[in-house]
Amino acid sequence: MYNNIMEYCLNKKGANLDYPLGAGTDPVAIKIAGKIFALIYEKKGYLVLKCDPVAAENLREQHVDVRPGYHMNKQHWNTINLEGSLPVSDIFEMIDHSYDLVVKRLPKSTRESI
Repeated sequence: MYNNIMEYCLNKKGANLDYPLGAGTDPVAIKIAGKIFALIYEKKGYLVLKCDPVAAENLREQHVDVRPGYHMNKQHWNTINLEGSLPVSDIFEMIDHSYDLVVKRLPKSTRESI
């Protein structure tokens, strides 16, 4: 599952990999133009994604495997249990949403260069 998630994130236009705590350690950050849109905690079995506050609340109410963001702003980030019952297609949709939110906030010149 982790390889699929990582590959999906890195296939996003302009996405790159970063190890904020040093190479080979959790989490792995996936960034666009220096801004994080996904944090993958392989050892803990979860993924942290940016989310619209209203959508974040709805997802938490609908899915037991979606919780407020781990070590992030609880209003704007969700933690997804990757070892739970969520279908991978739903997780990919959440990744798309996170990526789109971050790209939308980038300066116009940066967005156009991606």
